Amino acid sequence: MCSMSMGGTAFLKGAIFAWAAPEGRGDGLGAHSRPPEPGCRGQRPAGDRSHMHPMPSWRMLAHTATLATSLIWASSPALADAPAAALAAPVAAKKPKDVSVHGDRRIDDYFWLREKDDPEVQAHLRAEAAYADAWFKPHAAAEERLFEEMKGRVQQRDQAVPQRQGRYWYGNRIDVGQQYPIYFRRAAQGPERLDDPQAPEQLLLDVNELAKTRKFVNLNGMTVSPDDRLLAYGVDATGARDFELHVRDIASGEDRVVASTPHADAFVWAADSQTLFYIRHDAARRSHQLWRHKLGADTDTLVLEEKDELFNLQLSKSLDGRTLMVGALAKDTLDWRVLPADQPEGRWREVLPRKSGQEYAVTPFGRELLLRINDRGPNYRLLRLPVRAGTGPLFSAKDLASGRELIPHRDDSMVELVTAFKTHAVAQIREGGSVKLRLYPLAGGAPREVAFNEVAYNAVLAGQREFDAPRVRFAYNSLTTPPSTYEADLATGKLQLVKVQPVQGGYDASLYASERFWARAADGTQVPVSLVWRKDKRKQGPQPLLLYGYGSYGIPTDPRFSSARLSLLDRGVIYAIAHIRGGGDLGRRWYLDGKLDKKMNTFTDFVACAEALVAKGYTQPSQLIIHGGSAGGLLVGAATNLRPDLFKAVVAQVPFVDVINTMLDASLPLTTEEYIEWGNPNKAAEYAWMRAYSPYDNLKPATYPAVLAKTAINDSQVPYWEAAKYVARLRTLNAGSAPVLFDINMTAGHGGASGRFDALRETARTYTFMLQQWGLLND
Repeated sequence: MCSMSMGGTAFLKGAIFAWAAPEGRGDGLGAHSRPPEPGCRGQRPAGDRSHMHPMPSWRMLAHTATLATSLIWASSPALADAPAAALAAPVAAKKPKDVSVHGDRRIDDYFWLREKDDPEVQAHLRAEAAYADAWFKPHAAAEERLFEEMKGRVQQRDQAVPQRQGRYWYGNRIDVGQQYPIYFRRAAQGPERLDDPQAPEQLLLDVNELAKTRKFVNLNGMTVSPDDRLLAYGVDATGARDFELHVRDIASGEDRVVASTPHADAFVWAADSQTLFYIRHDAARRSHQLWRHKLGADTDTLVLEEKDELFNLQLSKSLDGRTLMVGALAKDTLDWRVLPADQPEGRWREVLPRKSGQEYAVTPFGRELLLRINDRGPNYRLLRLPVRAGTGPLFSAKDLASGRELIPHRDDSMVELVTAFKTHAVAQIREGGSVKLRLYPLAGGAPREVAFNEVAYNAVLAGQREFDAPRVRFAYNSLTTPPSTYEADLATGKLQLVKVQPVQGGYDASLYASERFWARAADGTQVPVSLVWRKDKRKQGPQPLLLYGYGSYGIPTDPRFSSARLSLLDRGVIYAIAHIRGGGDLGRRWYLDGKLDKKMNTFTDFVACAEALVAKGYTQPSQLIIHGGSAGGLLVGAATNLRPDLFKAVVAQVPFVDVINTMLDASLPLTTEEYIEWGNPNKAAEYAWMRAYSPYDNLKPATYPAVLAKTAINDSQVPYWEAAKYVARLRTLNAGSAPVLFDINMTAGHGGASGRFDALRETARTYTFMLQQWGLLND
C-alpha cells in the first residue's frame, strides 16, 4: 500500500513535513521522484540508505555443512575473523512445510525462518551476517576509501533554504560531523524580506540529541501549532514504523510524550492550537483510525475508523489553514472527508460518496475547492467547485458534470499533483515521461509553463508554506545536475535559482553526459531508458553498467542526482534506469499495465531494457549488474529467474521475493490492502498470476549470477525472512560459484541505517561488492 509521505525542509503550521535528507545520504542506486508511501513495499528514493552485500557460494562445502557448523561459526571469534573463501556458507536446516493451495503442491523447506525469536533462527542470522562480513574483510581498505571519497563530496555543514510561514522563517541545518539535522526558526522582518542575520535563532528540535539515547531514529513529521507555541513531532526508535507522538513547548524546550498515541502515523493541529488529530495503525500496520487529542486531557476520542481492510487513512491540512482533510486510500479508490479547522469537534463531511475505482484529491482554498478526479479517465482532470453548506457530501454527480474544468482529461498526460495559492493553481503534469509545471491564474487566462532544458530530469513541487505567496517553490535535479531549489513567480513565470546543493571536491557537470532511448518490449511497447556516464571514461564497445528498476505502485523512477554515484561513474561505470510498466513514469495507464494480471509486463520490460543495452553496445552480460529494492527486489529476482545468463550480479535490497507466502498471510502488514496491487492468492486465478513470477517459488537449478541480498531485522514492510529464505534456497540450486551473500542489519528497519554517514557506509559496502564483481576494485 502506499499512502504518500510528505517531504520538506521546513514546517507548515498544522501540517506534517518530514525532514529532507541532505544529499550524501543517498546510495545513488534508486531513482524515485518521491518517497514511497509508508505502507508500500517501496524502495527509498536515491538519497536514502540501505544496500546489499555479496557472498561467495561454495556449493560443495554448503551441501556438506551442517546447522551445527553454522552455529559454531557464528559464535567463534576465530572463524568470524577468517576470510569467507576459507569458510562454508551458512546452511539453513530444511524443515519441510506443506504450503500447497489450489491443488498446486508447494513444499517450503525454510518456512521456519519466520520465527524471529527462535534461538536457532537468531543463530542462523548471525552466521549469515558474519559470513558476509568475512567476504568483505579482504576489501576493507577499499571500502573505507570509497566511504571517505563519498563523504568528501558532502558539505559537512549545510543549511536548507528557509521558508516563510506566518511570523517566522523556518529551516534546518546539519553541522560538521553530525548525522542528523537541527531544526530552527527566526523571526520574520517583513513580507518580502529574508530573515535578518541578526535575529536570534530559536531551536525547535535537534535530532542528534534524540539519537544519543536511541540506536535508530526516524521522524515521520513535525508541525508547529497555529499560535506558534508548540511543536508536535513523531519519532520511531526501531525502524518498525511505530511512531511515538511528542509535543514540545518551543519556548521552554519542555517535551512530553502523548502517552495515549503509541502509533501516530500522521497528525495535524486544529485552529485552537489545543487539539491534535492523529492516525493510528493496527497490528498489521494498517492506518485505520482517526483520533482527537485535547492537550491536558486524560483520554482521546475516536473520530473515525476505516473498517475496510483494503483502505488506509491519511491526514493533511489545506495551505490556507482553514480545512483539515482525512483521506481513505486503497489501490484503486481514494475518497476524502473535510472539517473546518476552527471546529475540531464538528462533523467531518464526505466530499463525494465512495465509489469503487473512483480516485480523487481535494485542494481547498477559501470557500472553493480544486478537485482532481479520474471520472473521465485514468489520468485525471481538474475541476474548480464552490463549497456548499450542509451536512451531506460536498458534491454530487451533477456538480461534477457542471463544474468549471481547469484541466481536461488527456490520454497522453496525467495531472499528478495540484497546489492552490490565493491567486493561482499550480499543477504538476506528467507528459512524455517527464514532469511539467503549469501555473493557472484563478482569475482566468492562459496558463504558463515552467520550461526545463534537459531531456531526463526530476522536478517536483516542494512543500509550500504561504497561501498568499507570490512565488511557488519546486525542487529540480537530473542525472548530472545536483539538487536545486527554484522559485517561479506566479504572475510572470520568471524563474529564480535559490540554491544548488554543493558537491565538494570540484564537481564539474560538463564532464558527464546523459541521454534517453526507448527499448522495445516483448509486446512491442516502447519503454524509456535513461543513462548517465562520464565522458572521458566512455569507450568504444561495452563497459560496466548498473541497471536500476522498480516498476510498482505507480511510483515513477525519475532521474535523480547522487554525489555518491560519482564513485561509480568516475571508474568507468554507466548508470541506467529502466522506466518500466508498473511504475508511473508515463502516466496512470503505464501503472495499470504493470499490475495484477499484467504484472509480468514489469519483468519482461526490464529484461527487454537490459537486452537493448547489450544490443546497443553499452554493455555485455559479463559487465551488467542489476539493482532493485523492496518491490524492486521482486523485480530483479523475477528478472534473474527469467534470464540468469543476462546478468553478472544482482543487488536485491529488502527484497519482496516470497510473494505467495506473504500474500497468503493476512496477519502481516500490507497483505490484505495489497490484494489490489498483486492479487489475492486465495483466489485460484489470481494465485496463478503470482505463481508465474514469485522469485522464491520460481528458483530452479541453474547457474546464477552473484547475489547480494540486504535486509533489516525490524523491517515491517518486507520481513527479513523473505531474503533469508530466498538466499537459503538459491544456494541449494545454484550450479555456479559466484558469491551469494545475505547481509542483515540487526537494528534497523525497512529504511536501513538512519544517520547520513551510517547510510554512506552502507553505500560504500554495496559499491565494494559491485566494483569487485566488475574487476574495478583496487584493494
